Amino acid sequence: MKYLILTNHSHMLWQFRRDLLAALLTRGEVAVCTPFCGREEELVRLGCRLIRTEVDRRGLNPLTDLRLFFRYRRLIRAEKPDAVITYSVKPNIYGGLACRLSGVPCYVNVQGLGSAFRKKPLAALVTRMYRTALRRAERVFFENNANLTRFTENGIIRKEQAVLLPGAGVDTSLYAFSPYPSEEKGIVFLFAGRIMKEKGVEELFHAAERLKAEYRDRVRFVLAGFSEDHFSERLGALTEAEILEYCGFQTDLLPLYQSCHCVVLPSYHEGMSNVLLEGASVGRALITSDIPGCREAVLPEESGYLCPPADSEGLYRCLKRFLALTPEERAAMGRRGREHMAAFEKKTVVALTLSHLPAEENNA
Repeated sequence: MKYLILTNHSHMLWQFRRDLLAALLTRGEVAVCTPFCGREEELVRLGCRLIRTEVDRRGLNPLTDLRLFFRYRRLIRAEKPDAVITYSVKPNIYGGLACRLSGVPCYVNVQGLGSAFRKKPLAALVTRMYRTALRRAERVFFENNANLTRFTENGIIRKEQAVLLPGAGVDTSLYAFSPYPSEEKGIVFLFAGRIMKEKGVEELFHAAERLKAEYRDRVRFVLAGFSEDHFSERLGALTEAEILEYCGFQTDLLPLYQSCHCVVLPSYHEGMSNVLLEGASVGRALITSDIPGCREAVLPEESGYLCPPADSEGLYRCLKRFLALTPEERAAMGRRGREHMAAFEKKTVVALTLSHLPAEENNA
């Protein structure tokens, strides 16, 4: 077998899909078409062959996107893969369309709807593009049922094409349960993700300012992740004022999960949040938005709290509820979350994915 993978981020592919890649390599060859964003050496050591291709992940320039489509067309002709596997919006659409025109089986992963679906004119355009690109896709994998339903009910794909996965899954042995840490230096809320509006950082900043004024050194807010440029000044000011502790992008979040008391993600949209799965697997309570891709990771009132998205007051109240618990109650929330992660075990997700992918060469 020869698999060609189209994605927009080499680091994220390694971080969340390396178990699947390793399994595919036992079946044959894996070529990965991706921008180089880190972890290239690890992917090569695993056995993948890398093909560097830039993807303007958030840009809306039609000429840039057209060049990406033709790049995928040429690549598929040259590589002659038995199956193409795509991740994220642009590889899904332009890779899916290239596969359709080339007659190559395509397996698409919708990891979330993205910001485009929140803007009505753009959502209509992306819907039409997805419908055209995925018409002949063999399988379309989803990480939450709401996204799957939207695609099927809007006629983007047929029901028989859809497969529901419990996210990318979490390796519960790697993200092993860690005892609840001491609260001597304050209760630590951890946010891990890109510092951007759609991750709910404005609501988090607002809540952090209020709670630091009330609790002072008894509460800490630690943030990890790339910062978008227009948040840099605000982030710097809040760090200078000791409202936040910003540690930048981290290749390994495990130490941060282990040292925090609660993971916070007030996101506006997700496919299935890996941060929430990892945090719960380590044994930490979760506070997150009541949206598809986040709510599945939480047992409400048992392993964490759900708040409305884009609601700074709602987030503040949830954080304050957690602070009002006893240390024993906070630790118990984390233990309950760890138990819940049995449904998201990485091995289960990989096995389910493999069951829908071809294991023998296409000799047609």
